[in-house]
Amino acid sequence: MEQMSFTDEQINTGDDRLQPLAARMRPVSLDEFVGQDHLLGPGKVLTRVIQQDQVTSMIFWGPPGVGKTTLARIIAHETKARFIDFSAVTSGIKEIRQVMEDAEKNRRFGQRTILFVDEIHRFNKAQQDAFLPFVEKGSIILIGATTENPSFEVNGALLSRCRVFVLKQLEKKDIETLLRRAVTDPRGFGGSDVDISDDKIAAIAAFSNGDARNALSTLEIVVLNGDIDSNGTIHVTEQVMEQCLSRKSLLYDKNGEEHYNLISALHKSMRNSDPDAAVYWLARMLEAGEEPLYIARRIIRFSSEDVGMADPRALELAVAAYQACHYIGMPECSVNLTQAVVYMALAPKSNAMETAYMDAKEDAMKQLAEPVPMNIRNAPTRLMKDQGYGEGYKYAHDYEGHITDMECLPDSLKGKTYYHPSDQGLEVRYGQRLEQIKKWKEEQRKKR
Repeated sequence: MEQMSFTDEQINTGDDRLQPLAARMRPVSLDEFVGQDHLLGPGKVLTRVIQQDQVTSMIFWGPPGVGKTTLARIIAHETKARFIDFSAVTSGIKEIRQVMEDAEKNRRFGQRTILFVDEIHRFNKAQQDAFLPFVEKGSIILIGATTENPSFEVNGALLSRCRVFVLKQLEKKDIETLLRRAVTDPRGFGGSDVDISDDKIAAIAAFSNGDARNALSTLEIVVLNGDIDSNGTIHVTEQVMEQCLSRKSLLYDKNGEEHYNLISALHKSMRNSDPDAAVYWLARMLEAGEEPLYIARRIIRFSSEDVGMADPRALELAVAAYQACHYIGMPECSVNLTQAVVYMALAPKSNAMETAYMDAKEDAMKQLAEPVPMNIRNAPTRLMKDQGYGEGYKYAHDYEGHITDMECLPDSLKGKTYYHPSDQGLEVRYGQRLEQIKKWKEEQRKKR
């Protein structure tokens, strides 16, 4: 057996195959684009915008490798606009102004410019503000891409002039479609005879964790390291897979079930106050390639669902762990997540927050039309005050103890209790406080 490699002739002639597979296989039309069915397809919002040539400034928000840059390039191609790829990492205000001036000149000659800004959240306020006048007068169509919530990372003035489209993580079947296309397409390995099983395609798709770029890069590695027989067929073997992936993915099963089994194991170990098991399942997930922010989000949920008021600081620590993961990433953030799961495992447990909301949700869904009591309605105008809005409202801070006996539930739900404090941790103290409040209110109402 021999290893597949590029020849000196290919290198010297600038063969396109020297480009990374992910670059060669980048879709060039909407027909080739895979995923984002909620936005693309017959009659879907983004498809209509493109086909009707009504493209305006927009922001694509989604995880890495879901097609944000590709979609921007396709839009530029479909709308016959000039496309400029702009990096928020390497460009400053000077570069922005130069590009804007060129775009303004082109606009006068009827040439539209689509300015694609990758990682737009990395621009500071001054850099983002530099786009505003050119977006407003139509010199450019701005398409920004970000992995962060644009509500927090993009200036309000700029955000209000852009339409936000949320791109979802690609499904395993979408990744498999891309991988099979890469094996047979002339832009990929279509000119070679590649022997790779469906199981291995599925394994690479699962290992990529919804990231198309990662999946195609992994496919390229395993094919280039495949064994070539005397007939020129490239065989991707189990040994090649193990060597190139270097670690076993938590998603190494066809249905992706193990992914949910592992997060369930982590959650239930913390709930059962077993820090050793919790750390083990955490390590299993991280070393298999799980996105640390996904785990951090689940810990945040756990901190309120299973700890809650028994230890209110659990939520603070969980959010801090998420921020740590965001700031430093893997592998450094593994210790931050370890601290979080150990804290959650050792914290006193209470599911009172979960049960309180679920009980309230049930009543809320049954009584969506229940009017807000007049005494706690907002009354910003004289007309509303004349209609009785806010009448009978008691401002708690004006009363002794900063508390009143005012009823805040609708009449049909008076006396209904949703929050039932547990006897765990600090919730004992909050439960005692609640009993004192209820007793005082009952006494005051009896005096009426």
